[in-house]
Amino acid sequence: MRNIFEDAPLPADEPQHLLPSGGQAAWWTGPGTLPLRYGDRYLPGNRLELYGSGGQAFGEMLQAIAAARETVHLETYRLASDKTGWRFCEALCAKAKGARVRLIYDSLGSRGLSSVMVTRLRNSGVQLLEYHPVSPWRSRGAWGRRDHRKLLVVDGRIAFAGSLNISDEHAPASEGGQGWRDAHVKVEGRAAREIDALFREVWTRETGRSCDLAPVPSPAGNSYVWPAANQEILHRYHIRSSYLAAIRSARKEVLLAHAYFLPDQRFRRALASAAKRGVSVRILVPGASDVPPVWYASRAGYGALLRRGVRLFEWKGPILHSKVAVVDRLWTAIGSYNIDHRSLRHNLEINLHVLDADFASRVAELIEGDIGRSAEITREKWRLRGWTHRAFERFFAMFRYLF
Repeated sequence: MRNIFEDAPLPADEPQHLLPSGGQAAWWTGPGTLPLRYGDRYLPGNRLELYGSGGQAFGEMLQAIAAARETVHLETYRLASDKTGWRFCEALCAKAKGARVRLIYDSLGSRGLSSVMVTRLRNSGVQLLEYHPVSPWRSRGAWGRRDHRKLLVVDGRIAFAGSLNISDEHAPASEGGQGWRDAHVKVEGRAAREIDALFREVWTRETGRSCDLAPVPSPAGNSYVWPAANQEILHRYHIRSSYLAAIRSARKEVLLAHAYFLPDQRFRRALASAAKRGVSVRILVPGASDVPPVWYASRAGYGALLRRGVRLFEWKGPILHSKVAVVDRLWTAIGSYNIDHRSLRHNLEINLHVLDADFASRVAELIEGDIGRSAEITREKWRLRGWTHRAFERFFAMFRYLF
C-alpha cells in the first residue's frame, strides 16, 4: 500500500519558505517582499482584538451595531430564533431606522428560523438575503453550496470575523448559552473594508442590487491582514494553499485548534513532514462534537498522525468550535474555514490570515491554555480504545468526502 505520508515535491507555484533566513519578527518590510503565498494581499494598518468566546465577542458586536452611522452588514451561517438571535434581531431593527442594514443568512444553517423574526426584520427595514434556500422549487436552490461565513462589518471600518454563529450555542452559560469554545476577531483598518467588499460581492451576485464601498479607512494599527475567502467557483484553494505554504515553511512550531479536522492527503503529509524535520506540531481536537459522524471520521486519521510525531490533544470542555492555526508565532489563521472537504469544495468561507508576531503570540497562548486543560492522545492510549469506537471510525471514514 502506498504511504500517503511520503514526501512529494511541491508544485512549482507553491513556495517552500514562509520566512527569510533568521525567522524573526523583524525581517519583513512589507508583505510584498515576503516569499509567502499571496503575500501581496496582506493589507497593512490594522488593529486586531481577539475573543475566545461568544461571551466576549457578542457584547462588542452589539455595541458596534448600535454605533453604526451608515451601514451594518451581517453574514452568518446560523441565525437562531433564541435569546442570542433575538438580541441581534432587535439591534438590527433599531439601527435600520437610521442606517442601511443588510443581513445574509444561510438557509440550511438557519433552518428553523422563526417566521416571526423574519417578518420583524423585514418590517423594520432590514434588507434580507436567504442564501440558497433548500426548497427545490425556490430560486437559488443550490443545496450543496452553503454560506458558512460568520462576519459583521460596520461602516466599512470595523469588522468581526471568526467562528461565531448568532445562536445560544456560542453564548456563555451564565446567560443561558452553551459556552462553545470559539475564536473571533475584531478588525479595524483596511482589512475591514476588504471584508465588507466580500459581503457586498455575495449580496450583489445573489440579489442583483449593487452597493458602493465605503472610503478606505485610515490606518488603525500595525497588523498585516489578508481576508482570505473561498468564493463560489473561483479562488476555491486560496485558504488551503496559504495553510499548506505556512506549514511547509514552519521551523519551530505549528499549533492548530480545529473543530472539524478531516485533512486530505496533502495536508496530512505537510503536517507529518513538519514533525519529521523537528517542528513541534500540536493539534487541539474536540472530545465531543455537535456532528458525531464527522467526529468519528476525523478520529479515523489520528493513528497515522500519531505514528509520525504529530501530537494530539482532546478538548474536555464545552463543544470546541474554533478554526485556528499559528505557525512560528508569526503567521495566524482564524475564521470559518474547517479543514474538511466541504470548506474546500462547497462552502463560502472567510479566514483572517495575519502577519503579526504579537497577535500570533496571543492566539498561541489561547490555544496552549486550552491544551493545558485537555488530555493528550498518546499512541499507547490510542491503541487501547474500544472496538465500538474503531468500528464507528472506520464506517464514517468511508463518507469523509461528504463532510
